[in-house]
Amino acid sequence: MSAVTTKSNKQEKKGGKLKAILAQWQLLMMSVPMFLYIIVFAYVPLLGWVMAFQNFRPRVGANIFQQVATSEWVGFGHFITLLDTSALIGQRFMRAVVNTLGQSILSLALGFFFTILLSLMLNEVRQIGVKRIIQNFLYLPHFLSWVIVAGLVSTALALPDSGGFINNALLAVGIIHEPIHFLANPNYFWGIVAGSMLWKNLGWNTIIYMAAMTAIDPALYEAASIDGANRYHKAWHVTLPSIRSTIVILLIMNVGWLLTSGFEIQWFLGHGVNITRSENIDIFVLRYGLEMNNFGLATAAGILRTGVAILMLTAANFIAKLLGQETLF
Repeated sequence: MSAVTTKSNKQEKKGGKLKAILAQWQLLMMSVPMFLYIIVFAYVPLLGWVMAFQNFRPRVGANIFQQVATSEWVGFGHFITLLDTSALIGQRFMRAVVNTLGQSILSLALGFFFTILLSLMLNEVRQIGVKRIIQNFLYLPHFLSWVIVAGLVSTALALPDSGGFINNALLAVGIIHEPIHFLANPNYFWGIVAGSMLWKNLGWNTIIYMAAMTAIDPALYEAASIDGANRYHKAWHVTLPSIRSTIVILLIMNVGWLLTSGFEIQWFLGHGVNITRSENIDIFVLRYGLEMNNFGLATAAGILRTGVAILMLTAANFIAKLLGQETLF
C-alpha cells in the first residue's frame, strides 16, 4: 500500500511540474532566442578545442572540417610544452599566468574594497538629486572605450614635459625628487592595470550593491537609532550584514575570472620594456595563435585557463558553503 502511495505521489509531483512549465510557456518562448544565442556563440565554438591536440595550420581553399581532418594529431604535446618550465615557451607561459593572477588579484582587492566603501557612502547621501548627480558622474568612465582610457592613462603617467600631471603632482608635494618613467618600469605595471580598472568601473560596480541596499528593511535602521547607533554604526552593523550575501556571491563569481585579467589595457600600454609584467594569458594566446600561427598551442593555453578557472570557482563556492554563506550552486 505504501509503495502504491509513494508512486502516486511521484506522479502527482511530475504532473504538477509539467503544469507549472506549461503555465509559463510565454516566458519559456521568450528565453529561446537567448538560449540559441548561448548555444551558437558559447558552446559550438568549443568544437575548436580539437586544435589543442593537433598541429593545426590553416590552408587556403580548404574548409575548416577538411583542415581539422587532415591535421597531424599530437595528443597532449602542446599541454606538455606549456607546462615544461625548462623550455622557453613554458617559462613564458608561466610568466603570463603569474602576471594574469597578479593583475587580477590586485584589481579584485582594490575593486571590492573601494566599491563597497563608495556604495556605503552613497547610501548615506540623503539628498536624492545630489545622489543622482554623483552617481551619473561616477558612471561616465564605464562608457569610455579602453582605447580612450589607455590614452588618458598614458598621458597621465607621462613625464612632466609631456603633460604627465601625476609626476607633476608628486614632484609638487615632495614625494619624489625626479620624474618616474612609470610605463618604462615593469614593477609599476600591475598597479597601473589595477588603478585603470578601478577608475573605469568603480562607479558602475556600485549599482548592484546600491540595489541590494534598497531592499534593507527600514525598521532595522529605526531599531538601531533607538539603541543609540549613529550613521557609522548603522553602516557597519546593519548595512554591511544585510548585503553580505550579495558580497559573497559577487566574490565567488569574480574568483572564476581571476585568470582573465583583461586584454585591452595590457595590449595598449604594454611594450618590449615592460613585457615581463604586461604579458598576460590573453596576450600570450594572441601572439602565439595569430602572430606565430601556432593555433594548437594557443588553444591549449586557453583550455588550461578555463579548466583552472572552473576549479577555482568550484573551490570558492565550496568554501562559501562550508562557512554557511550564500552560494551559486
